[in-house]
Amino acid sequence: MAALPTLPNPRPWPELPLEAWQDTYATLHMWTQIVGKVRLALSPRINHWWEVPLYVNARGLTTSAIPYGDGIFEIQFDFIDHTLIIQTNWGPSKTFPLKPQSVANFHVEFMAALRTLGIEVKIWTMPVEVPDPVRFESDTQHASYDREYAHRFWQILILCENVFAEFRAKFIGKDSPVHFFWGSFDLCVTRFSGRRAPERVGADSITREAYSHEVISAGFWPGGGDIKGPAFYAYAAPEPAGFAEQKVEPVEAFYHPQLHEFLLMYDDVRRAASPRETLLSFLQSTYEAGANLARWDRKELERH
Repeated sequence: MAALPTLPNPRPWPELPLEAWQDTYATLHMWTQIVGKVRLALSPRINHWWEVPLYVNARGLTTSAIPYGDGIFEIQFDFIDHTLIIQTNWGPSKTFPLKPQSVANFHVEFMAALRTLGIEVKIWTMPVEVPDPVRFESDTQHASYDREYAHRFWQILILCENVFAEFRAKFIGKDSPVHFFWGSFDLCVTRFSGRRAPERVGADSITREAYSHEVISAGFWPGGGDIKGPAFYAYAAPEPAGFAEQKVEPVEAFYHPQLHEFLLMYDDVRRAASPRETLLSFLQSTYEAGANLARWDRKELERH
């Protein structure tokens, strides 16, 4: 009998200081938006915008299969070889390096690569969910790519993906895939009570669709604004009365009144004796806080 392969030993969760890769982060955010908008333009619409995100895989981030005519193609950020790969089921593929270059240049090279594969697509070139957006074709400001930090970020996404998937498996009600939203640049998983949420009067169409039903969502985000480092978050929408005052785990977690979310800084997880158990305690305790206050039917929604 052949010996089973030896699994790698658990590795420490890597450091990701925001100030060390801020420029790479900003550039990569725009690159993922360009790629993500192609998926959005060509994919059938799914509830809560689930046709939009990217997914963590064994090489980096992927669109998964995108329909085109009677075929499919896939776009992947490879953070091992640091390349962007476009593969088609009809044979040809296209690869070009991820390297320091402007968003404008990346946009031109990427769209030209699609055309050489016979893929014609038009996207809205204005970035979303960022302050002071600049159209992709005009963005020469963001032009950084640090291989080390791009790789670290992806490694953290893998670690988070595994814990989020374990947490997701405990829920038998409707829940989202573990997916990466390129608009907000975060990896998240969302649980649903099964009840419709009150209509958000005056909200835009994207927000109305995203929060059409009651949710409790959690995720990982690299940070920004007054959050000076990567963090885990959890929120309930609509937020039940008393949610902000709930005691959650671990003790380092806190409620951010402006974001209306519980936060747990990534470094507190990274430095814990068991990052996995620490993160699971945050996910579970924040879920229980929201589900109990909102009177979700937990007996019917959870695996026992």
